[in-house]
Amino acid sequence: MRRFVATFQLVALQLVIQALELVPVEAVNVTTPTQVSFEGVRQARPVCGISILRAGASMEDALRTAYNGPLSFGKILIQRDEETCLPTHLYSKLPSNIAEGDVFILEPMLATGGSICKAIDIVQGQGVPLQRIVVVSILASEAAIQLVLDKYPGLHIVTAAIDERLNARGQIEPGLGDFGDRFYGTF
Repeated sequence: MRRFVATFQLVALQLVIQALELVPVEAVNVTTPTQVSFEGVRQARPVCGISILRAGASMEDALRTAYNGPLSFGKILIQRDEETCLPTHLYSKLPSNIAEGDVFILEPMLATGGSICKAIDIVQGQGVPLQRIVVVSILASEAAIQLVLDKYPGLHIVTAAIDERLNARGQIEPGLGDFGDRFYGTF
């Protein structure tokens, strides 16, 4: 488990760094430690990380590490029915100012795409425009990406890998198994 978690954290950090490239920047003057003035940039809007529980919470540290601007977090609990593969929204707690910035929806695996679509709908329902939503995922199926991009044209998805197929139970193959169980050691 330790090697899995360590490797995941390295990959998650790289994905978040790539996702932050999608946040607009503004010019800012910085005085270096040697008192030289330097024109740099900083993100122009705050970022909110939304974890799809429970596995999405594993990506929060990567966002905290990579982003040094105004940052908040929210949670969405979506449970997938293992027989029908349909998502059910059970709980959400989102910042009151979520519509003011960019939102990164953190979900390590996109299998069928149902849960991420439900999460996007919830975030959009809070007034966040689609162009300010970024999905950050370690692994996605081709089917999930196709479903999400068909439903939300122009949405940004940042992922490390795409697997070609789902099995009869709607799980990614070859995939990683149950990500939450592997990350949290709850096999």
